[in-house]
Amino acid sequence: MNRYERLSALLDLLSNRGKVDVDALAADLEVSAATIRRDLDHLAEQQLLTRTRGGAVANNVAYDLPLRYKTARNTSRKERIGRAAAALVERGMVVGLNGGTTTTEIARALAVRPEACPPGEPAFTVVTNALNIANELAVRPHVKIVVTGGVARPQSFELTGPLATRIIDELTLDIVFLGVDAINPVHGAYAHHEGEANVNRLMATRARRVVVIADSTKLTAHAFARICPTTSLDLLITDADADPAILAGFTEAGLPVRTV
Repeated sequence: MNRYERLSALLDLLSNRGKVDVDALAADLEVSAATIRRDLDHLAEQQLLTRTRGGAVANNVAYDLPLRYKTARNTSRKERIGRAAAALVERGMVVGLNGGTTTTEIARALAVRPEACPPGEPAFTVVTNALNIANELAVRPHVKIVVTGGVARPQSFELTGPLATRIIDELTLDIVFLGVDAINPVHGAYAHHEGEANVNRLMATRARRVVVIADSTKLTAHAFARICPTTSLDLLITDADADPAILAGFTEAGLPVRTV
C-alpha cells in the first residue's frame, strides 16, 4: 500500500482501538517499526493523534479526517458510486457538488465525458463549494464551473460561511449530489461540521432533485450536524456491500435506493 493508504489504515486502527502500539501496528501493516514511528510523528504534527511512549492515543479530531487521508478509503466503491451518479447528469443540466471523496469521483467521471459541444458552449454547468473539484473541472472545456465564495476548510477543501451561502441563494440547480458523513433513514443526512452542513442544506433547497451519494460505511455512521431530513431527499446511491436490512429502512422511509 502507498503512504496515504497506510496512514488511513493506521488511523482506522487507532479509531477502533483508542490507543495503538508501534510494534503491533508494524505487524498489522507489514512495515518496519521505524516507518510506523515516522507515520505517528507525522500524524501527531497534523494533530490527528497524541504520541505516547511506544505508540499513540486517539484525538477527537480523528473522526473528521483531512480529505487527503480519506481518499484511500473504499476507493473502488466510491468510483462505482461516482460513475453511477454522473450517469444521471444530462446535457444542459446545472449540477451541484459539495466536497468529499465520493463527489470528487463524480467530478472525475464528468471530466472525462466525451461531450461534443459547439465552441464556447458547455455541456453542463457545475456549481461547487469544493476547491479540489473546481480544480479538477476548471480545465475541461465542456464544463462551465461556478465556485461559491467562502472560507476554505483544510479538512475538506470546502468553502463555508456567509460568502458561500450568498452565491448559492441566487442560483437554481437541476440536481445536487450530496456527499455526507452519515445518513440515517429516520433523521436524514449529516455532516461532521456545522458550517459544511449549512452550505449543503442550502444547496439542497436550491435543487430540483437531491441525490445522496454514500458508501455503505456511512449508513451506520454518526455525525454532528444535520444537512436535511430524509423527506428532502430523492435518491440514495450506495454500494452493493450495504446491509439489506439497513437499505430496507430507507425504502420504508420513502427514499429510493440504488446500489452499484
